[in-house]
Amino acid sequence: MWYNDYHDIKGLDIIMKNYKFFQNTKCEYFPCHKLENESEFNCLFCFCPLYMLGEECGGNFKYSGNGIKSCEDCILPHVKDKGYEHVIKKMKIIMETVKKK
Repeated sequence: MWYNDYHDIKGLDIIMKNYKFFQNTKCEYFPCHKLENESEFNCLFCFCPLYMLGEECGGNFKYSGNGIKSCEDCILPHVKDKGYEHVIKKMKIIMETVKKK
């Protein structure tokens, strides 16, 4: 059973309202990306779990001259609510990619 399916069945989205957003304003790098409204900056995905998806991540990334993916201009995982939902949807692809065959 997938994460979102479990939440839909158990109704945990109604009970758990705070698991989608976390902010660490004491972090030396906060905010690590520029966002118009810092109070909306989500630190939950400090390291983006979608990095391994390459061009399929859906974020605003670029590749350096030597082929290294750079996410320095991407704020997608840090946007409150929208970023969380995007990452969770893409996690299905990651789960299939790393699944033992």
